[in-house]
Amino acid sequence: MCHSAADIKAPRPQKRREWVSAGGKLLRIEQGDITRVAADAIVNAANSGLAGGGGVDGAIHRAAGPSVMAELDAIRAKIGHCPPGSAVATAAGRLKARYIFHAVGPVYRGGAEGEPEQLASCYKTCLAMAAERNLASIAFPAISTGIYGYPLKEAAEIALGEIRSFLEAASSVEEARMVLFGDDALREFEAVLGRL
Repeated sequence: MCHSAADIKAPRPQKRREWVSAGGKLLRIEQGDITRVAADAIVNAANSGLAGGGGVDGAIHRAAGPSVMAELDAIRAKIGHCPPGSAVATAAGRLKARYIFHAVGPVYRGGAEGEPEQLASCYKTCLAMAAERNLASIAFPAISTGIYGYPLKEAAEIALGEIRSFLEAASSVEEARMVLFGDDALREFEAVLGRL
């Protein structure tokens, strides 16, 4: 049988979905439902009022149950609100986790109003909270990329850069997962991970 060049398909490029540090720590990206992930800590993309909402925030609260909101009510009574770049911790209710870290990402306004620093702080803060609690695994959503409008490419660069830097240093955290919603997010995060 004779084939022409048009008949021969080039191999598909492999999508990069994992990065491993020199010390064997793992950064993984995947598409899925973060409420079903088993990890020591799951990060919630919360609002500054810590009052629940739509998207990831709503899904996590529905899956975790009312005990999480009761804890947040007590936290809110003490601190009022949680500013962008910060996070608070609660138990995880019915989730397959020990903790939920409620991180408040920035609303994207073009990138010149401190949004990159605030988004980076979300990841740094949650990773530090995991290390303080001697946790081994943490799962993140793509913070601020939903209704807050952060562009996926820039958000991926910040998220994966911060996680990678953290995993290269000594801590209890052995695995960090980015659990993404939708094909567009997965493609952007794969592309950025491929350049790390």
